[in-house]
Amino acid sequence: MRLFIAFFFFIGFSSIYGQSDSLFVPIKGSVYNSETRLPMNNVHVINTTRMNGAITDNIGLFELMGKVSDTLLISYLGYETIKVKVSNDWVKNQTTKIYLTEKAYALEEVTLSTYNLTGYIEVDTKLIPIVEEKYRYNIAGLNKGYEGGRSSGSVGNILGSLFDPADFLYNVFGKRPAQMRKLKQMKKDDTVRSLLSSKFDRETLAALLEMDKNDIPQLLQNCNYSEYFIKNANDLQILDAISQCYEEYKVLNKKK
Repeated sequence: MRLFIAFFFFIGFSSIYGQSDSLFVPIKGSVYNSETRLPMNNVHVINTTRMNGAITDNIGLFELMGKVSDTLLISYLGYETIKVKVSNDWVKNQTTKIYLTEKAYALEEVTLSTYNLTGYIEVDTKLIPIVEEKYRYNIAGLNKGYEGGRSSGSVGNILGSLFDPADFLYNVFGKRPAQMRKLKQMKKDDTVRSLLSSKFDRETLAALLEMDKNDIPQLLQNCNYSEYFIKNANDLQILDAISQCYEEYKVLNKKK
């Protein structure tokens, strides 16, 4: 009888412990500089599984809700962005130490183009290239807008890109439905929105989309966003732009 009770207790305890990884718990950690071993404050931590976020305090600590096996994206300007997975040991010990490494930048030679101006307006205006501004167009039947150049064929180019989507857009959107749903969830969390509004490096978005960050400008160009917007918008604005482009892409695919 005693053996039976002991066995029953062991099975019950194992069952409870086995279910612990399916419970929401506070995920705590500390972020340090890998070389100085000093704590880092204002580091951005995003749970890419649950789409919630946190920022480290002045002693490098952060806390957010999650589960075992969730993936955390940890980023800081000038440092390598890393992904870490929440383990059972992490939850059991209630904290863990994470180290970030500074990026190594290689200086490249910069060539400045000069213009030999003559002083005559008619001649000089032909020597200096004209940079066309971009404007946002409204397309009938859609409640969104598109940016395009002022050239005579710009409207035709926009319509062409709308009704004949490029292969690049399909490769990004068609193969990443799960990632696009995550971007939509990110917009609902105030902390994540605040984090992205202060970022301009595109690394967090690239990691979430599982694509090279250098492909993000090409993606937005295919969605007819201006070069000025692509270069100067913060990550939250870029997130909204990609989400909007994806919604329009889905609408146009349904109409085909």
